[in-house]
Amino acid sequence: MLKVDKEKLMSDIKNILLDAEELLKQAANASGERANELREKALAQLKQAKEKAADAQALVVEKGRQAARATEDYVHNHPWQATGIAAGVGILVGLLINRK
Repeated sequence: MLKVDKEKLMSDIKNILLDAEELLKQAANASGERANELREKALAQLKQAKEKAADAQALVVEKGRQAARATEDYVHNHPWQATGIAAGVGILVGLLINRK
């Protein structure tokens, strides 16, 4: 997912939530049928925000799977390099933990 896409998606979700919040405030001040209309619109806005968030989650999960696949392919194609990198990272972490 491109950075622009993430920013647009988050902006869309924020705008939808702000609209829903405004509708709920108006519904609190209204009465009768008008209040019911405003509540229904707010609920529809919240449902839309939930769907957009679910879409974002699906994209993030797919990107994670792609990264895992790429890592696995690299390790299978370069096992000794991967082992050396893992050992180096382990040593660095160990040194940082033991440093007082």
